[in-house]
Amino acid sequence: MTSTTAAAPTSDPVHEVELIIGGMTCASCAARVEKKLNRLDGVTASVNYATEKAKVSYPSGTAVADLIATVVKTGYTAEEPPPPAPPEAEQQDEPSSEEDPELASLRQRLTVSALLAAPVILMSMVPALQFDNWQWLSLTLAAPVVVWGGLPFHRAAFTNLRHGAATMDTLVSVGTLAAFGWSLWALFWGHAGMPGMRHDFEFTVTRASGSSAIYLEVAAGVVAFILLGRYLEARSKRRAGAALRALLKLGAKDVSVLRQGRETRIPVGRLAVGDRFVVRPGERFATDGTVVEGASAVDSSMLTGESVPVDVTVGDAVTGATVNAGGRLVVEATRVGADTQLARMARLVEDAQNGKARAQRLADRISAVFVPVVILLAVATFGVWLGLTDDTTASFTAAVAVLIIACPCALGLATPTALMVGTGRGAQLGILIKGPEVLESTRRVDTVVLDKTGTVTTGRMTLRRVHVTDVPDRDVREEDVLRLAGAVEHASEHPVGRAIATGAEDRVGALPPVERFENLPGRGVRGLVEGHDVQVGRILDGPLPEALKRAKEAAEDEGHTAVVVVRDGVALGVVTVADAVKETSAEAVRRLRALGLTPMLLTGDHARVARSVAAAVGISPEHVIAEVLPEDKVAVVRRLQGEGRTVAMVGDGVNDAAALAAADLGLALGTGTDAAIEAGDLTLVRGDLRVAADAIRLSRRTLSTIKGNLAWAFGYNLAALPLAAAGLLNPMLAGAAMAFSSVFVVTNSLRLRTFS
Repeated sequence: MTSTTAAAPTSDPVHEVELIIGGMTCASCAARVEKKLNRLDGVTASVNYATEKAKVSYPSGTAVADLIATVVKTGYTAEEPPPPAPPEAEQQDEPSSEEDPELASLRQRLTVSALLAAPVILMSMVPALQFDNWQWLSLTLAAPVVVWGGLPFHRAAFTNLRHGAATMDTLVSVGTLAAFGWSLWALFWGHAGMPGMRHDFEFTVTRASGSSAIYLEVAAGVVAFILLGRYLEARSKRRAGAALRALLKLGAKDVSVLRQGRETRIPVGRLAVGDRFVVRPGERFATDGTVVEGASAVDSSMLTGESVPVDVTVGDAVTGATVNAGGRLVVEATRVGADTQLARMARLVEDAQNGKARAQRLADRISAVFVPVVILLAVATFGVWLGLTDDTTASFTAAVAVLIIACPCALGLATPTALMVGTGRGAQLGILIKGPEVLESTRRVDTVVLDKTGTVTTGRMTLRRVHVTDVPDRDVREEDVLRLAGAVEHASEHPVGRAIATGAEDRVGALPPVERFENLPGRGVRGLVEGHDVQVGRILDGPLPEALKRAKEAAEDEGHTAVVVVRDGVALGVVTVADAVKETSAEAVRRLRALGLTPMLLTGDHARVARSVAAAVGISPEHVIAEVLPEDKVAVVRRLQGEGRTVAMVGDGVNDAAALAAADLGLALGTGTDAAIEAGDLTLVRGDLRVAADAIRLSRRTLSTIKGNLAWAFGYNLAALPLAAAGLLNPMLAGAAMAFSSVFVVTNSLRLRTFS
């Protein structure tokens, strides 16, 4: 979100509101509304032409009604978004919501105008089609196009004139009415209405008698071409926002709630925190919650982009809008309404789409002064041509071409459309981009700092290896050592003990019961298993066989935790556990290197552990920063920045939040804490580190598209204006070029939908 806190006293709280702005037709309209709102005391506004919304920060002394009144005085409409419709109403309205009334009206206006303008253009361009009195048929066909088809431009130009402003509509309206008015004068008071009049079409300005020249094809053709551009633009903008609309429609509409042991079907809007609801196979989870009964697999592909279903059981968290792919589950709601992950994702995406990149803010400032400058340039063109050639017709033609070609529509669409498509595609892939400033940061990043626990590793202790030794007169197997160790540790609450117990159950099955369990502080645990005294711990009462000693030391050198299993006073084996490296982390590091980034590992763990993990994923030892306290992670980021690096930080925990905020680019894993997610610039919905590389690629691709759009838009206007002023462009061709310039920008942005 680009809106910043208004410059109000610190004691005066700042509020935010989103307004829907109506009547904007180009970037200069948005710039005018933004300028008027920002003139109010303590108000900071950002108006987005593509989304037709204004993000406004205002102090307590200002009412929303004052903001709306300011927009209305500027010549546009404003209203607050309607409250969310109840789920049952959404369900009823869904079929009709696909038909956009504004789009349908624009399509109708375009169709009629195109059908009427086509014969006018053909007759004017092809002398063979010019029969006696053809010019009067052209007038009959062109008049409805200019008056009715161009009515939105004339209405907007008149409104702007009343407020002392000029926009793109002013250029279109003045240009087409001037061409139409000149033609009327030539037909009724000049020689153009005479039977047998013929009209040669030229691609450039030509000298001719003003009384016999008509520009009906220019007036009708420009209106039709610009209506076509507006229609394609509106349809493309709707397609660009399709990802966000799809995201909002993911949620379930109703839910089966357990009330007094019975299932009751209610709308999702009536679900409260603490309610327990039933989710059957194939159904969507109505909201975020915790599984309290049953086991299943959850398909979260639509929300996170992760294709493999995740197994869940009692105690596991589930996310609203994901799909139950297995058995029946009973879930207790933990978040509802606007607090759910789906709602937060939608807010993040929409806030990002409403923002503006630095380059677009420059384009807005240019477009705000561009229209008055163009009108002056058109007047100057007319005067210079008239002075040099004494040819009123050629002078008028060149001036109209300048008016038509200069419309800065593409400038207004360059950033918003790319941002809408890019952020929408990111949401589909499980990447949430918080704002356009983030895109600009990704271009400069050269170093990526990876938190170890929970980011590069799973964050959970996992059983790794079992080493056994030869015991005289006894045949000891790995399974025996695991059974004994797992049985004793099953009664322990220590993370190492839980990892051993879980791993033992997975490998050998059911574990025998333990009796007389005893916790030995600083040493381990002890218990009676199948009549044997079993001790599991790091410290032994007696000597350790040489083979086990070497295995224990080797495991500790790798950063693993090694415990010894003793039965009746005899050491049987060594069991090692460690925080397992995620299977995808090594590939993620390779992808980050391929983007030209230097990966670094940051952790509070012992240096040996850090070096072991770094070696496993391909990070060089000199880029390992270990034994760092949580509060010192910010200092590490600052130090790297002080060395001239532009730093991206990837993390997931509360202790990463400050470092994420301090970094030039913060990437928070969506599987982490809320604090980390709020502090990050990019949120990766699933905990796969490979998505970090995808996020940076998508951000860079989106920024590249924005820059390409702006380069085209600026280049088009800079190149076309001199051509028009020099008389090298017919006004009708100028109108077609202007319209398709906007279409090109939107189409170029839509290519981001194929990003993968």
